[in-house]
Amino acid sequence: MEPGTVVDSLLSGACVFFTLGMFSTGLSDLRHMRVTRSVDSVQFLPFLTTDVNNLSWLSYGVLKGDGTLIVVNVVGAVLQTLYILVYLHYCPRKAKVIKTQSTQRLSYSLTIATLLTSASWTLYGFRLKDPYIMVPNLPGIFTSFIRLWLFWKYPQEQDKNYRLLQT
Repeated sequence: MEPGTVVDSLLSGACVFFTLGMFSTGLSDLRHMRVTRSVDSVQFLPFLTTDVNNLSWLSYGVLKGDGTLIVVNVVGAVLQTLYILVYLHYCPRKAKVIKTQSTQRLSYSLTIATLLTSASWTLYGFRLKDPYIMVPNLPGIFTSFIRLWLFWKYPQEQDKNYRLLQT
């Protein structure tokens, strides 16, 4: 099928939808940082790597003239830059990451969003026969499956500080 078919339009829409959904998962971290005035349990590296990734894909989208790539990566770069600025505002001088066998610091919603986003972009690249879109998204699928395996192996514990309501 030639590019521009209904299937391609639907797939392009799915890419935009899932990608914007993935970028918006950081809004909960943003809210947490503003409310607590700290970066407790928020990781910096995903914001930075996603921002660099957005800027790279934005350049490619402009070069190729692909509106789908341009739109999502402009929005992504703006959001990731916002997350980084807020993180840096609330970050103490020496932030420590504790390595544990716990998924408490992993975001389940981001894992699912990354899987759906990477899979849709891989399919989009496949449909366009563009390995520059398809191949870079394969690691996102692979790492999402690794994180899902970690959630299975080390399930998140329920909050032990809750109190049962008496009826």
